[in-house]
Amino acid sequence: MFDAAVYETLMLALEDGAVAMPDMGPVLFLRAEVSPYLSGLPKDRLVCQNSFKPDHDALKAAGFEMLPPETETFPATALTLILPPRQKDEARGLFARALRDAPEGGILLACLPNTLGAKTNEKILGEIAGDTDSLSKNKCRAFWTVKDSTQINHALMDQWIALDSPQEMESGLWSRPGLFSWNRVDAGSEILADSIPEYIKGHGADFGAGQGFLAREVLSNCPNVEHMRLLEAEHRALACIDKTMAGFENWDAKWADATKDAGERLYDFIVMNPPFHVGRADAASLGQDFIRAASRALKTGGQLWLVANRHLPYEQILGECFKGHEMLEDEGGYKIIRAEKPKRKR
Repeated sequence: MFDAAVYETLMLALEDGAVAMPDMGPVLFLRAEVSPYLSGLPKDRLVCQNSFKPDHDALKAAGFEMLPPETETFPATALTLILPPRQKDEARGLFARALRDAPEGGILLACLPNTLGAKTNEKILGEIAGDTDSLSKNKCRAFWTVKDSTQINHALMDQWIALDSPQEMESGLWSRPGLFSWNRVDAGSEILADSIPEYIKGHGADFGAGQGFLAREVLSNCPNVEHMRLLEAEHRALACIDKTMAGFENWDAKWADATKDAGERLYDFIVMNPPFHVGRADAASLGQDFIRAASRALKTGGQLWLVANRHLPYEQILGECFKGHEMLEDEGGYKIIRAEKPKRKR
């Protein structure tokens, strides 16, 4: 979800001449988000990248040129704009790839709110690039560097790129920085996996599948499940899913916004640990949208199994979408809920 203050501060660096907009050639924007401020950039020369499907689709619908979501080698452009992600190792990897692929003399310009580590991220960029400059406004910081290969810490740059790649975090489970609970099994997901009965059967789905933990546990422990579909909006997760699910054949994964792309009346059961953040902000409404989508995607007698933080307000929407629901467990700040028989609009 775009932050007006971040965009305004980013644009200020260009408007006041601190960073020069190239007169010709493409301008690269990594992790771009739809915003009215994009009108201040040369749309016919702007090349955008975002691996998160809702943002990718919104930019594409607005007419911007998009790199394929799997892109991790970027075109050489005189100016690269960056909205760094929250997770530090993911941000390091993005800075490192952007610096690696920029031409000599190319400028990298990034911006973040102060409360989300703007000064720290400027320091991170400086660790591999050398000198940085910055300006502050709107409680945000825009910071930039000019690529000078004699100043680059190439060993550290390569190290950060390697760290921001799929890696085995425990036996058979692969993940990477930036994914939810990327370096450990989320406690809520683990409780949900233990709560799903072995007798479930048929065709199932995992909404917001992450690195594939829940789907792997279902297929490992529920012999009557015929097929699992994993829906995940962050394309960076798909390579991890492929590795996590390598020992199974009865599954497929789809880069999808589960709230919009899940389909109707397809599944006998759905499991999920729904997200409750939009960009950098808490949003319980996102989890509620997952529940609505699940009710549409389930067959008439289907069941939803979900885990949520205890405080999240899901019970009302569950009552609106399903004929029955119950809390099965309340443990460690998490609640396990089973809902069944989705209601159909008449």
